Amino acid sequence: MSLRIYSTLTQALEPFEPFVSGQVRMYTCGVTVYDLCHIGHARSALVFEVVRRYFESSGYRVTFVRNFTDVDDKIINRARQLGIPWDALAFRYIQAFRQDMAALGIGQADIEPKATDHIPEMIRLISTLLERGLAYAVDGDVYYAVRRFPEYGKLSHRSVDDLRAGARIEVDERKRDPLDFALWKASKPGEPSWDSPWGLGRPGWHIECSAMSSKYLGETFDIHAGGEDLIFPHHENEIAQSEGATGKPFARYWLHNGFVTVNGEKMAKSLGNFVTIRDALDRFSPEALKLLLLSTNYRGPLDYAESAVLEKAKALAGLQDFLRAVDRLGAGTAPRQPEGGLAPGALPEGPHPAEAAFRRAMDDDFNTARALAVLFDVVREGNRLLSEAGEAAARDPGELPALRAAAALLRRLGWVLCLDLRGGGPVVSAFATVRLQRPAAEALQELSVLVQCGASSPADRERQLTWVVQELLAHREAARRAKAWAAADAIRQALTAQGFRLEDTKTATHAVSQSTDIHRLPAIAVTLVKE
Repeated sequence: MSLRIYSTLTQALEPFEPFVSGQVRMYTCGVTVYDLCHIGHARSALVFEVVRRYFESSGYRVTFVRNFTDVDDKIINRARQLGIPWDALAFRYIQAFRQDMAALGIGQADIEPKATDHIPEMIRLISTLLERGLAYAVDGDVYYAVRRFPEYGKLSHRSVDDLRAGARIEVDERKRDPLDFALWKASKPGEPSWDSPWGLGRPGWHIECSAMSSKYLGETFDIHAGGEDLIFPHHENEIAQSEGATGKPFARYWLHNGFVTVNGEKMAKSLGNFVTIRDALDRFSPEALKLLLLSTNYRGPLDYAESAVLEKAKALAGLQDFLRAVDRLGAGTAPRQPEGGLAPGALPEGPHPAEAAFRRAMDDDFNTARALAVLFDVVREGNRLLSEAGEAAARDPGELPALRAAAALLRRLGWVLCLDLRGGGPVVSAFATVRLQRPAAEALQELSVLVQCGASSPADRERQLTWVVQELLAHREAARRAKAWAAADAIRQALTAQGFRLEDTKTATHAVSQSTDIHRLPAIAVTLVKE
């Protein structure tokens, strides 16, 4: 593996060399659970899930840790506003985060620790810092003495004096230096608290990640990741705490993803352009959203606009259309991946040149934009083979090993990029087997209800939509056979208006759902064989 990673610490592309051969230990700062997650959180989670999958597909055994900050000023204040216990609020939004990730098709980390479950580890770490003269206690609070750590500022590449001049820090006369930060906070009335050698209190924000990462990954591990807004002060402070306590390097590589803007402006609730993951998925498919989030270098800014997601939805349709076309010819025989994704080593070096191009892209600091281009190159070449060999394929699908290889490769590489391309095969039925037990008008009415999410669950909605589309295709074919052209055209127009694209061939009619700017349809493909 010739992977090179851009590390914020060195500001250079560094060849990846794991601390332990064959293993990757990776920590990502998770969310503070006081509200629903937005698409900036989605980008960060997706980027580092792709990093994890690329390592796994390359044969590494990955230990991936992503924490939850479940006690914090924001959580306490929000719980007071809502009149509920702070821990109930935290639990609610941990569950919401997991639901959002599942909806996006992003897996859970191997370990997802909560800050409140690791108070003893934090207390021990703070005690070590006090013993080493890097911290001091004042009236039940404990502060880190920044100037006692000579390398402070090495991640943000600024001197202590520059950081002090540019930082907005609350005035606290008990601090020896304005840059000193809290390791432990004395409890205030009505706040959650834990017993400690310094009295009742709760941990500061930064100490939790130092304590949890070292517990699960060791004192030195491979990759520490997060959003670029965490470089200072959070990650800078983590380095000071961890290296100050152990005297060893903390993380070898520091990865940071860029911000998400909305129509060119910084995303903020005050501007009215705050887009939650749920808002986005109410309008667009998760795969289309992920295509957008992976379309630029992860370190740079990314602008979210609905028009851009719609363009990615069209691009996604191109990938899905190719896979469906191969499946219809009987050539798409790619096996489904095992539960939980690919096993280590499941992306072997192969003869397909696109695979080598994909690896070159990903080895260049996880260049997902170039990697996506490889997927579309595979489809472009596959469509050429389809157009040239369509008739031969209909007679003998076994003559098309190149198409089988392209379909399998597309799905496999898509998995690495967290794109679910395993499906795509149509539900196929013969016209003669579809029993029409109600008028077409009733089926059209049910279609309208289902398109507006009128089902008890997403799975029920997908299943019922598949049945009603199959039924309407049969009604349309019956009308065509009866030469009731107006009725047949009305069904086609209704399906099109509700977000389905129809394609007629001599032997079959194919209906495929498409993302629209009105509603998000599940991925549905129905084929009605006419003969």
